[in-house]
Amino acid sequence: MRRAILLLAMSACLAFAQEGGAAEPDPMLKWKWINFAILVGVLGYLIGKKAPAFFQGRSADIQRDIREATRQRDEAEQRAAEMDRRMATLGDEIEQLRRGAKEHMAHEGERIRQETAQQIARVQHSAEQDISAAAKHATQELKAYSASLAIDLAEQRIRLRITGETQNNLVDRFVGGLGVKEGRN
Repeated sequence: MRRAILLLAMSACLAFAQEGGAAEPDPMLKWKWINFAILVGVLGYLIGKKAPAFFQGRSADIQRDIREATRQRDEAEQRAAEMDRRMATLGDEIEQLRRGAKEHMAHEGERIRQETAQQIARVQHSAEQDISAAAKHATQELKAYSASLAIDLAEQRIRLRITGETQNNLVDRFVGGLGVKEGRN
């Protein structure tokens, strides 16, 4: 503080110094010096009053910033140490992941094989049922076709054997059988 006032006074002296020579003295010079001294005094008082608080506040800000920077540096060093530790164990972690993946793939492969075997068994069973149903259906169709052929063959044989006279005899017997039945009722 005192240094600042002394420095200010010296600079004022240099500013008002005149070059050497036989010039007339300025009658206002004395009042200029008094005015300058008052100005320096007022400035010194204001600087003395406000500067300590300003510099203390600034010093506190700087200390707080230093503490914050130290904390951030410590955190960064901790993160870096953690990353270094993780990088050191990265190979082991990769190997564990590979083993886990192989085990998982083997397990999945076995599960898929079992599911495939079950699906094949289901499809095979379904196919056997379809074949059995088709065989039954074909057998029924064959029986129906055989019955139809037998009826057609019987019809052809009956037509060959029945003549007009045989037909008339059958109708007469039928009518005669009706009359007998009506008498019984």
